[in-house]
Amino acid sequence: MAKKKMRMSKVNLPTYLRYKFDNIMSRGVVTLVIGLFGISVFFVALISLIATLLNVGVGNDLHHDSFLDLFWATLTHSLDGGVISVQTGTWQYILLMLIATIGGMILLSILIGVLNSGISKKLDELRRGHSLVIEENHTIILGWSPQIFYIIAELIVANTGKKHSCISILAEKDKVEMEEDIRLKLGSTGKTKIVCRRGNPIDLVDLEIINPHTAKSIIILPPEAEADDSDSQMIKMILAITNNPHRRHDRYHIVAGIRDPDNLEVAHLVGKNEVSIVLVEDVIAKIIAQTCRQPGLSVVFNELLDFQRNKLYFHEENTLVGKPFSKALFAFKQAMPLGIRFADGRSQLNPPLETRIERGDILILCAEDEHNLRMVAHPEQYIDATVIRESTPKIRQPERTLILGWNRQAITIIHELNNYVSLGSQVHIVADSSEVEHTIAEECSGLDNLIVTFKKADSSNRRTLDSLNCHTYHHIIILSFSPNRKIQEADARTIFTLLHLRDIADNTGHPFTMVSQVLDVRNRELVNITRADDFVVSDKLNSLMVSQVSENKDLANVFEDLFRSEGSEIYLKPASDYVELRKPISFYSIIESARRRGEIALGCRLLSRFDEDALEQGVIVNPDKSKMLTFFEEDKIIVLAENDY
Repeated sequence: MAKKKMRMSKVNLPTYLRYKFDNIMSRGVVTLVIGLFGISVFFVALISLIATLLNVGVGNDLHHDSFLDLFWATLTHSLDGGVISVQTGTWQYILLMLIATIGGMILLSILIGVLNSGISKKLDELRRGHSLVIEENHTIILGWSPQIFYIIAELIVANTGKKHSCISILAEKDKVEMEEDIRLKLGSTGKTKIVCRRGNPIDLVDLEIINPHTAKSIIILPPEAEADDSDSQMIKMILAITNNPHRRHDRYHIVAGIRDPDNLEVAHLVGKNEVSIVLVEDVIAKIIAQTCRQPGLSVVFNELLDFQRNKLYFHEENTLVGKPFSKALFAFKQAMPLGIRFADGRSQLNPPLETRIERGDILILCAEDEHNLRMVAHPEQYIDATVIRESTPKIRQPERTLILGWNRQAITIIHELNNYVSLGSQVHIVADSSEVEHTIAEECSGLDNLIVTFKKADSSNRRTLDSLNCHTYHHIIILSFSPNRKIQEADARTIFTLLHLRDIADNTGHPFTMVSQVLDVRNRELVNITRADDFVVSDKLNSLMVSQVSENKDLANVFEDLFRSEGSEIYLKPASDYVELRKPISFYSIIESARRRGEIALGCRLLSRFDEDALEQGVIVNPDKSKMLTFFEEDKIIVLAENDY
């Protein structure tokens, strides 16, 4: 105790007062204003008391005022300095009023400075986005990346017609910059309100700003692909929501993207039944494997994942209860049933056509508008059985595929291709890393249908490409990204390779299909699509899928079923296999032809001529079934089937 008193005694009075003053100044604007008010009252009262004690004379007749009169006179002098110029009385009174005027000017200046500083600080806080979001039933996006613009655009379309819709964003980025980027990229957001806040989604205090406990859904954006700890960051964000001490009792609806399948089990342990996991790289790899063999398929995927036109809906139709699923194929004029979500929660695309629709079963429909599902009374009248061609077995030929570049999705692509191609098919890989050969030997041994070979070379070099005899391959896949390169550098090499291959294709006249993986969607616009090449833009496809699942959690199972090699997938098959060519027929006839093969026809690809309903590369999904179409040799039918033959 004695030592403590000795240390305290060394602090002199000015230092102690300065310390107390600093503490008061650090307490904020309200404390300073209250303090200034108190000082002002004390100052005015002191001047009034001195004037009263001196018994000063006021005015030309030098009368003597009471304390309250002098208090009011002193207050007016401190607030209005101009009053002193017309003041009369004894010299003591005028001197005291002059002191009151000067003191009032100083105190008012300090007050204006404090208020100005406080307002500036508050505006700065608003600019930084630290104020609480008071919304209900809103969609939350945690994180920031280029794909956020696709997600927001999709959610805006999904919210069309809703009176009160809000998207709240929490990211470690300046609030004003986020708002400006969204305004520049998307323009008007309609009736959907966009609220941006700055903070760390892993920090529980920052997370409370965005009010996750009243949200309809929470989207966790995958960090940039080049981030080493992207999956660990995602899992931490999930933990911050599900293990929050202030969490709500109801389940959250969280949608998160995981890049490495090895982290899937941990993500499920953390999120349990509150999180829908999208394996972003695994899904993209499967899409690449499917689209490289079928030009135009990526357009179909974009259409099914996009909110703009046709979308996937869950629709319960009581009039179909007790009837086989095959009857549902013809039941709607402008909607195509793709499967059933059974009453027990299971989902199946293209179930056996004799499957009975039971009460509680819900149809999975591809439709443009779920509120305009018109039933057809007698669809058989539109079917022309004379134009239907019977299926004939085809002998599948071995295929040659060239993969240029390498990333961790390549192994999944090779295994997926093995499930689709016939015995004796080949995959030749060209990459500039010697480690690839060792990985292939470990991961690709024992494949049933594929023979995998490797060559170490720069896949973007023109001499390398010329030496590969690209015209001897049926399909070419260009993979982006390497652990040693940044996203923009990897995309630049992809673009260089694509330009060289297009020139080779033009010179040789060989129509091989090319699938190019571009990591940053902004680079897609740099290369025009001039032929039936498919671009797989990872960010865009992932964004579309995440947006769909955020609006309807049950779609996660549907997408999982759609993109896996087991069960039914989407194929583009020659129209000549289904119907007679060069003759106008309704789409009902095509549906009937596909039904006889155990398939679902959901659209077509018209390369022979222009059609006003066609999308990119002549793709038409979910056409009006009564519309008359004429097919030629190069046209395709889009079907949901278990195999491509």
